[in-house]
Amino acid sequence: MSAGTAAAVLDHPLWDDVDNSVDEAVLPGQRNRLRSVPASGQPDSGGLDDPLRLGRTMRLRLLAAVQALLADPSIAGLKDAPKLAAVVLYAKSRAPKGEEDDLQTSIWGAELGRWMGMKESTVHHKVLPVLRGSDAVHTQVVRDGKGHPTGLDCLVMPLWHAHHGGGAGHPLALTKAELATLLHLCEALFGHGWTPKDKEPTPPGLLAGRTGKGAATDRLGLLLMVLNTRASGWLQLVGGSVKKREGRGAATLARLLGCSPSGARKVLARLTEAGVVARQHRETSTRMRGRGRVMLLPVARAYGRRLASVEAVSGAGSVFSARPDGACGDHAPAGAAGALGTSGIGGVEGPGDAEDRERPDGAELHADHASGVTPVVPLQLDCGFSGEGRGGEGRLPERVCVREDQAVDGETDAAGTGSTVAEGGPLRGEKPNESPVDERVGQRTAVAGAGSRPKAAGWEKAQQQKRVALPADLRLRVALGPVSWLWEQLSGWQQDQVEAAAKTELAQLAGLGVAPEGAPRLLADRLTDRLAETGGEALVDKPFPWLIRRGLPQRSACSHRKCDDGVRLDTGEDCENCGNVIHLRRAWRARIGADIDRELPGLDDGERRRVLEERLRERAAIEAEDLAWRQEQARAERARRDAARAAAAEQAEHERQVAAAAEAVRRALACEDCGRGQAAGLCEACDHRRQTEALTGEAGLLAAAGSADLSDRGSIAAAVAGARTAIGESIAAAWQEFLEITDVATLEADPEAAADAYAFTAFQTAQQAVGEFQDTALAMLGRTEQAEAEARRAYKTEQGRPWFKHNPTGADAVAAATKAADTARERVAECLLAARLEQLREQRAARTEQAAAAAWTDRLPRLAARALDGDATGVVIA
Repeated sequence: MSAGTAAAVLDHPLWDDVDNSVDEAVLPGQRNRLRSVPASGQPDSGGLDDPLRLGRTMRLRLLAAVQALLADPSIAGLKDAPKLAAVVLYAKSRAPKGEEDDLQTSIWGAELGRWMGMKESTVHHKVLPVLRGSDAVHTQVVRDGKGHPTGLDCLVMPLWHAHHGGGAGHPLALTKAELATLLHLCEALFGHGWTPKDKEPTPPGLLAGRTGKGAATDRLGLLLMVLNTRASGWLQLVGGSVKKREGRGAATLARLLGCSPSGARKVLARLTEAGVVARQHRETSTRMRGRGRVMLLPVARAYGRRLASVEAVSGAGSVFSARPDGACGDHAPAGAAGALGTSGIGGVEGPGDAEDRERPDGAELHADHASGVTPVVPLQLDCGFSGEGRGGEGRLPERVCVREDQAVDGETDAAGTGSTVAEGGPLRGEKPNESPVDERVGQRTAVAGAGSRPKAAGWEKAQQQKRVALPADLRLRVALGPVSWLWEQLSGWQQDQVEAAAKTELAQLAGLGVAPEGAPRLLADRLTDRLAETGGEALVDKPFPWLIRRGLPQRSACSHRKCDDGVRLDTGEDCENCGNVIHLRRAWRARIGADIDRELPGLDDGERRRVLEERLRERAAIEAEDLAWRQEQARAERARRDAARAAAAEQAEHERQVAAAAEAVRRALACEDCGRGQAAGLCEACDHRRQTEALTGEAGLLAAAGSADLSDRGSIAAAVAGARTAIGESIAAAWQEFLEITDVATLEADPEAAADAYAFTAFQTAQQAVGEFQDTALAMLGRTEQAEAEARRAYKTEQGRPWFKHNPTGADAVAAATKAADTARERVAECLLAARLEQLREQRAARTEQAAAAAWTDRLPRLAARALDGDATGVVIA
């Protein structure tokens, strides 16, 4: 670019209407032109080819695409890890050419895990199945000529729908250059880095080292924040009211991620610790903390911001308020505008913008502040009048020294005023223990000034700010409603303790059988009664001890656990146990009085009362002794039960150990058939072989029972041999099908696994064959004469029912008769099958006994002379 062109560009910049900043110095007509993207993310380069240096049009285009992808119904309800995976697969998708295959992307599970900071197993178990289940991504395994997997083809369905139903104007329908820009942006932010052959290496991204739990959330949050960040580096924050504890930055990130502000605050803290995010508060003329701001440091560096200015935002040094431009009196500028023209990292890009000016080193401060000044972004104040920094609460001005010793930032410190009055005592009759602002910060350093001393780390955390209103929990508001005036007099720590005690009492009431919805009202009635006993809230001089020790605790007037001042907590009625105790005491008083009148007649009232009280005390001592004896007995019984329970537990543990040892010995036994070690006496393959043999024999019996002549041994042997042959062929066919869908090389490398697989396949095939032979036998036996005769009788019987006798050939009668005939036929077939099977088993048992009874010396010559043809083999098997 020539010097004249460069000057023209600088003299006529194109302003961003949305960001209120200059995205980049460009020539007219070049606003929508794509910039070249480097092969790797180098956020500190600051050049025009930096992947983080996006033009406004490109940034908004990518932001709309990512938001549309995350808002798709198939992705919106998923966790952050599947969402990030969908974004990565979308960015790696091929340029669309009108065909479905062109939208796919090829990737490995391990590579996708490195993109997301996860393990490959996590991707295959918790990411890809979720995306496939919600129809967000379609996957297909790519194999080579030998059937080995070589990759995974992924098709992002929202992208496919955008090109086949949404048209070119859909936010997801990005061009080839736009997809490449998004991919390079992801590489610069969290790419894992790689070194391709004969090419320049791609360094890892900013969060490449962030792995494990929460890594996907951090990466997705950083990507969304970068796409929502202006060219100045400041994140566009949401408006409206936000929770003070989380802050506006956390509320903005929560809206981007779709999570709670507390969760977003943790993500923002991790990104700040990683050095990619810096948080700061705008300063006011009254040195109060202003509105919070969040800076994306890589974006600021990409646009050539001065490194010192960027580090000033993220550093831990003191930050002071800058002098407003329009201030009066001692706030007036010391010099011309050019004297303040130091470039910073404000909200605009111009190097000479007045918004980035800082106080000159030689300027005088309007108050006795520390001499060191950290360069910050000055505030845009309307004027320099008093009360400018009061905020939207409309409170009155404070005293002159208020907040002078407070940090202007939640993370940095400021020097104190040095006034012992402001530091250690009240001024103008104000209460020293009331603080108008919340001073909860993580740690404060020593305050410089006369008479000041350093405070321990975390001291402000204990000084919780008091709350005027009752807790937000509706149950606590109802329970503590009668003592709301006492609540206002408590400190923040005391309020926390009272709130915890109230929650404990509510939980205790729920454990005593009180309905959860009635527990708050019951606790409120208790506090009302205790206040009535005291005489009202005005007579409670110490609210905290009264609430903790007298107002909230339960007071049992008797031994019943649900008694509270003579009232049952579960029913709200008078405690019956208390009535019984009072009745017994009155009865004993009357009985003792009668005994005194009988034994000592003529006593005056004073003497009688003294004797009565003495005997009542003796009776009370006897009852106390009896109670102590019963409690001792109860403790002894409890100890006996505990000892019995411990002995039973010890016995159970001993039995468990014995059983475990026996099981270990059993598992250590070798297989009886093949000799494989640690097979518990029979390995899985041999067990399946035995079961397969038994099932094959059962199938042979079923085949013989259905079609063979039971009086002819040759017919039975032929049926059994046919069944065995059929099952063997089925097993061979099933094994061939298994080999077609399985990696043969893996089976060849592990012969034991191959044997187990074959045995299990044969077992499953034999199981299926038994069912088929049984159905065939029932069908054949159902066509016998006995079954047909029974079916005809059932048919006629059903037709002769009283409700069918007037129209026995009607549709309803015929249907019912047919159903009855089928049921009778099936019943007869089942009975015939059971009888024939029993007969076959008896014949086999008889032949086995005969073979066992004959001596081997007589059997061997006869067996040796027999020919081993198929028929003979069948007879032997039978």
